[in-house]
Amino acid sequence: MRVLFLTGEFPPMQGGVGDCTHEIARGLAARGADVRVLTSTKADTHHASRITVLPIVKNWDWANLRVIARVIRDFAPDIAHIQYQTGAFAMRPAIDFAPRWLHFLPCLRGRARVGVVTTFHDLRVPYLFPKAGRVREWVTRELARSSDAVIATNDEDYARLLTWNLRLATLIPIGSNIPTNEPANYQTAAWRKQLGVRDGEILLCYFGFLNESKGGETLIRALALVPNAKLLMIGGQVGASDPTNLAYLSKVQSLISNLQLTDRVLWTDYTPPEIVTANFRAADLCVLPYRDGASYRRGTLMAALAHGCALVTTMPRVGAKHLPPSTALRSAQDEANASPLPALRDGENCLLVPPDDPRALADAIQRAAASPELRAKIGAGARELAQHFTWDKIAQQHLELYRRIANGV
Repeated sequence: MRVLFLTGEFPPMQGGVGDCTHEIARGLAARGADVRVLTSTKADTHHASRITVLPIVKNWDWANLRVIARVIRDFAPDIAHIQYQTGAFAMRPAIDFAPRWLHFLPCLRGRARVGVVTTFHDLRVPYLFPKAGRVREWVTRELARSSDAVIATNDEDYARLLTWNLRLATLIPIGSNIPTNEPANYQTAAWRKQLGVRDGEILLCYFGFLNESKGGETLIRALALVPNAKLLMIGGQVGASDPTNLAYLSKVQSLISNLQLTDRVLWTDYTPPEIVTANFRAADLCVLPYRDGASYRRGTLMAALAHGCALVTTMPRVGAKHLPPSTALRSAQDEANASPLPALRDGENCLLVPPDDPRALADAIQRAAASPELRAKIGAGARELAQHFTWDKIAQQHLELYRRIANGV
């Protein structure tokens, strides 16, 4: 099986789509697939063990459809897989029309054309162009309808895709992009002391980039209501893809200063994965107050679950179901046979609060801070839930989908 990924970001670029693509590519290569990744020039081959990375796309405009066509002809893949998130492609629409273009290209290995799969990492309207919703949805539907199969990473997007009358819609989640490996000789007490956390202080952590959808301002306002607590901001601050993140970071930093919380907010910036794990382990609670509610589309949420964090997050929006990645392929035709996936459950694997509510968030933090037993319970529940989202299972689901398309099923 030959697979070509098309992605706007890839390590060492900072971004969840690139990290997700890397993990899937590694899993496919481990199963014997010949995998190549066509990506931006900002990426490189440093993280590309067992896969071939082609960091040759300067920008994702119309001219680069010819670059894609040349790589297709040279590699002759069975599957071309687009990892789609608008910010990762700099909001440019050319990639949305790539399947139409690719279907005119002979695959050169005894088949009429290459099969095209598209993963939609997030169907929400980008914050950068909120008034372009109708145009954005039109080009997004064009990409979906011209693909041989589409993948949603979460149940909300999957339900929406099912209304678009597509050839094949499948739900395959993402996993955690951070391995749960601590540094050698790691000790929690020593690590907390190194961070500047005193005995008796509660340490909260937040993981991921700051942007409008993640509730950074709510988190800072909640921190101001929780005495004797510090907040550790884990990871890079803005990422490589969304230009609005920098402005939002400035907004959050101004709020921190205005509320006189500068000494209580600690920043790590981008660090190696083992340091991320060490910081997760050092924290008493992980707080992820997404404005649109917790969703399995969030790699930051998956990382917190995989690390068994005592998690405080926000309620999924009304009507959102947490549907499972089936061991068989999920399509519109077999949706009725799907079995339910364990959901985020308040008091069992997390604490859930309403979005945009600093007081409710602060109350949940203080409730968990006062009860080691509750933190242990929801942390264990998070770790159990994470077993449904391992990269080994995810890679196998992708391989089954590719075989189905290649065999014309």
